[in-house]
Amino acid sequence: MGQPINETPASILIIDDHPLLRRGVAQLLELEDDLLLIGDTGVPQEGVRLAIELDPDMVLLDLNMPEMDGIQTLKRLRDEGFAGRVVMFTVSDHEEDLVAALRGGADGYLLKDMEPEEMVRQLRQVALGRMVVSESLTALLAEALRNQRSAPATPDIHSLTQREREILRELAAGLSNKLIARKLDITEGTVKVHVKHLLKKLNLRSRVEAAVWAVQEGIDR
Repeated sequence: MGQPINETPASILIIDDHPLLRRGVAQLLELEDDLLLIGDTGVPQEGVRLAIELDPDMVLLDLNMPEMDGIQTLKRLRDEGFAGRVVMFTVSDHEEDLVAALRGGADGYLLKDMEPEEMVRQLRQVALGRMVVSESLTALLAEALRNQRSAPATPDIHSLTQREREILRELAAGLSNKLIARKLDITEGTVKVHVKHLLKKLNLRSRVEAAVWAVQEGIDR
């Protein structure tokens, strides 16, 4: 397996309309050699432009912002072709916000009341290609998925090809497209296509949702 720590610092862009919070995170990241803040803005539209221009490894995205909220910003980022990691960073621990973010393609959901050391630890996990959800929210997410299990289209593992099952297992392990491509010796573009197909077949809307479902069903083993 590859080196556990990135050779170059993981680049981060913050989109949050609270200047004090942006400054606090910036000061926190200055102390870390492996995490590098390359931009910050309180304007979502500007944030999308910066994300495309600077191509950071990850975007820390606030959920509640005027004009364009975090979910809309996330959608715009994905529509514009931003392929980096997007982590929601919010005060909201509401189930509907968590589910909407993960279904919208977020790679994580962290609460702003976490300790600075815990935040750094979680960002390092993101940099390694893993998905993150604040520990206090994991039970909430599992419950949300259970509640949706009564929906007409229940995910069916048998609808997947062998390759799609392999990729689903790696998703469940929290690997990014890049790491999955390296492990399976295929291109990152091929992984993206397979992920898109398996989500459609399983009637799931995000890789995080697919990963949680796979773990619940024991498909990760």
